[in-house]
Amino acid sequence: MAELVTGRLQPRVDLTPMVDLAFLLITFFMLTTSLNQPQAMDVTMPDVSDPTELTPFSDSRTMTVLLGADNKIVWYWGRLDQPIEMPQITTHGKQGIRLEIEDKMKKIATQEDDNLKGLMVIIHPSNRSDYSDLVAILDEMKINNVKQYMMGEISEEEIQLLREKALY
Repeated sequence: MAELVTGRLQPRVDLTPMVDLAFLLITFFMLTTSLNQPQAMDVTMPDVSDPTELTPFSDSRTMTVLLGADNKIVWYWGRLDQPIEMPQITTHGKQGIRLEIEDKMKKIATQEDDNLKGLMVIIHPSNRSDYSDLVAILDEMKINNVKQYMMGEISEEEIQLLREKALY
């Protein structure tokens, strides 16, 4: 017996919009996961157990930054007991510590003996400073292209200085 042919066509589903949606979702999730990757900065800490092994550096190229309370910074040039420039209070950003770092880098560039060595920044966070303060000062080191910087423990004299400036 012959099959009866009718004029009705079978319904056909067009999957083109579904494929477009799938590619759109794949692209969206790939971009969001790549943008959410944590970003880190490598900080190399010295492994020196003997204090006599520490390398001395010139006071004329040393800037010490103390991180205090309320997102404030106290910095001084040279040593604390004999500063080349007296301790001053500033903040983060281009109108704050960035101006001071740029100024010190220019001063060191004019010195003949320390020209090739560059600026050395010593960062001493206090226990009253926030983690965001430390991240901000490390960002300033990167922005100003400071090649040599280190983090260290804050001394009792520096804590006293922060207390005098009402930042501890």
